[in-house]
Amino acid sequence: MAVADWNKTMIDEFHAKGGKGIGHFGDKLLLLTTRGAKSGRIQTSPIVCHRDGDRYVIAGSKSGAPSHPAWYHNLVKHREAEVEVGREKFKVRATPIAKGPERDRLYEAHGDNFAAFR
Repeated sequence: MAVADWNKTMIDEFHAKGGKGIGHFGDKLLLLTTRGAKSGRIQTSPIVCHRDGDRYVIAGSKSGAPSHPAWYHNLVKHREAEVEVGREKFKVRATPIAKGPERDRLYEAHGDNFAAFR
């Protein structure tokens, strides 16, 4: 299945279930809507997340690929985005975390939250 088709399936299931119990992700999925870095088009991506205090944390791992996912590049160029969690939608401003202790801690917590991430 192509990535775009898989994303559409996950997004449709997310909306049908109010963001709860989505595939093998359970309740650990959010929808991130960004503006394309090159195209300028609005794009929505389902992404595994975890909470760190009042922040939602996502990791641009692209399932272990050596390159970043498109949404990462979108956020680098356009830091304002929209997040959908459960039935809530809200505007966000992405904060990239530089390499170092905080990033290491968040990355480790991401793996603790979703074992398949490791």
